[in-house]
Amino acid sequence: MAAVAAYMRNSLVRSASIFRRTFCNAVVVGSQHTTLHIHQDGFISRSVLLTPQRLVTSKRYFSSKPPLSLESIRDRVLLVLKLYDKVEPTKLTVDSHFINDLGLDSLDHVEVIMAMEDEFGFEIPDGDAEKLLRPADIVRYIADKEDIYE
Repeated sequence: MAAVAAYMRNSLVRSASIFRRTFCNAVVVGSQHTTLHIHQDGFISRSVLLTPQRLVTSKRYFSSKPPLSLESIRDRVLLVLKLYDKVEPTKLTVDSHFINDLGLDSLDHVEVIMAMEDEFGFEIPDGDAEKLLRPADIVRYIADKEDIYE
């Protein structure tokens, strides 16, 4: 047991020394000069020195979804369907019926809907998913959900 404790203590000291060499640099946060200190016992402390002559302005960046159009939605839906292993790409068109034209069964239809949910980042309720039997239906549903009208 003592050997395990010694091993853990040595690994903690080694990781602390790596952390000290890597992260013990001065960091400027706003108008404060912050320095991280790592002590021999593994504790980390921070010292803050106010420096009013040194002012760093910060910028905030916000992200959003890329803009969608009916063409980009249609292309993404067709790409997902072409990458699905049970769909033959030569038979695939926007107006192809999943069951009649492409030969998919109900389980394949559920997998296609799940792939569309993953691609576009929102959940499609089961009641709506039952009505989406063609790629054109999926394109129209996603465009309505994302408020895209052309």
